[in-house]
Amino acid sequence: MHSNIQTSAISSPSRRGLLRTALAGTAAAGSVLALGSAFPAGAQPVTDSRPVTPQEAMRRLAAGNRRWATYRQEHPHESPSVRLRLTESQHPFAIVLGCVDSRVPPELVFDQGLGDLLTVRSAGEVLDEAVLGSIAYGVLELDVPLVLVLGHQSCGAVGAAVHADETGEQLPAHIQYLAEQIRPSIDRDRHGEARVDATIDAHARRTRGLLAAEPDIARRIETGKLAVVAARYQLRDQRVRTL
Repeated sequence: MHSNIQTSAISSPSRRGLLRTALAGTAAAGSVLALGSAFPAGAQPVTDSRPVTPQEAMRRLAAGNRRWATYRQEHPHESPSVRLRLTESQHPFAIVLGCVDSRVPPELVFDQGLGDLLTVRSAGEVLDEAVLGSIAYGVLELDVPLVLVLGHQSCGAVGAAVHADETGEQLPAHIQYLAEQIRPSIDRDRHGEARVDATIDAHARRTRGLLAAEPDIARRIETGKLAVVAARYQLRDQRVRTL
């Protein structure tokens, strides 16, 4: 169910209207990566070499998540020399678009350190101009080869959106905006908690599709320089699985 990931296109905040509804089916085709099978059993030591391809970036994240889930974190790249080097420049190897949930901090979940990840967080991984601009900055200006959309188990934003959709209840202030962005992902073939759970996955995939619908960076996808991946973090076992 959660075995493969497909390479897609993401783009900078479009001057043409960012959240249009040409979704996941329009993603540019590319190589298939597998997070779960990227490494053999056992953690690999962190190296200072920056991943420069989507495949290398995925392998680095997979190894880090394995360390996290097995309580073997290395807490890399926190030394005085690294901190000093980062005053000059940054070269993150992945962008993680995740939820604001306090239980899912990307640097911890993937056991990465200073300068490794460009993290963008919004409730339910909802996209807006600022989020898209931040992702585009990482891809276009910092040459990051991987964008990972990270949904998670027990997402409160998705749960609220499903509840509002079922009851017609108006949510407070700006929370209603979040629910409206998540609503198109609601899985109406399921009921109860199963509906929320399925919507979490569907929304991560849809968000990947929205990013893929932005044309400005499709050229990088076509040349294999960029992958956009949807994944899910399980709170129970702390594993990240691709969707």
